[in-house]
Amino acid sequence: MNATYEECIKACLECMEACNYCFDACLKETDVKMMVECIRLDRECADMCAFAVKAMQMDSPFAKDICRLCAIICEACGNECKKHDQDHCQKCAEACLKCAEICRSMAS
Repeated sequence: MNATYEECIKACLECMEACNYCFDACLKETDVKMMVECIRLDRECADMCAFAVKAMQMDSPFAKDICRLCAIICEACGNECKKHDQDHCQKCAEACLKCAEICRSMAS
């Protein structure tokens, strides 16, 4: 496995974990309707991060392209989560935006 992938894999796993936690916590909020976009992006982002990790672990020839797309989705999810005051959303936003930055630099 490519050594440069290590930091990126770690960021993707942390992001995936934060998104899964946020997704679950959002479903328990009083006003779930307000959290719909956050929930949808949490799911998509977690799936994309898992896919990116797998691509890097397999040293896929498409790993950089997949990480580039992962960065776009992580950024969208992070920006959505940032709009909500809930602690789980703020923590998720932080993990997403960090992951987006690392994925982007790894892909360049």
